[in-house]
Amino acid sequence: MVEDALRSHRTIGMVLLKPGYEDDYQGRPSIYPLGCSGRIVEDERLEDGRYNILLLGQSRFRVLEEREGEPYRLAVVEELPDAAGDASSLDALRGRLLAVLSRLSDGPDVARIDADVSTAALVNGLSQGLDLPAVERLSLLDCDTLEARARRLLELLEFHALEGGSGGRRTLH
Repeated sequence: MVEDALRSHRTIGMVLLKPGYEDDYQGRPSIYPLGCSGRIVEDERLEDGRYNILLLGQSRFRVLEEREGEPYRLAVVEELPDAAGDASSLDALRGRLLAVLSRLSDGPDVARIDADVSTAALVNGLSQGLDLPAVERLSLLDCDTLEARARRLLELLEFHALEGGSGGRRTLH
């Protein structure tokens, strides 16, 4: 798959396997219909033929149909728009996200975020980079607007702050 992508459009799609995939991992286990496309921006072929790749996220998609023909999955997908939502709500949500991140972090350096980073980069970066269960990440991917994603992320972080005990402090990765 990686070799084919490198020879052409350099893009691959990623989806989450549904629970129970272990029994049919080498086959075609069930998947959730939402995914993300990523462009391969760096690649390194390993001695055993595998690759290390670095992907740059491009867009969200919904799987419409799977196709046969390759030793890996091929799918017809519908790209999903990613509208911003209400700008004034996003400003308030940004402040609340930064506050809950501060409560969750174990020290001042863990949650250091440049003040100039856009709200979109903040929300999408946290959605991708935080150590959240896969199904929670999928719920973030399912949000149709940045505002909805920020609200959902805030809900998840507040939930984890409550479950973390010790005054809500927990290490973020």
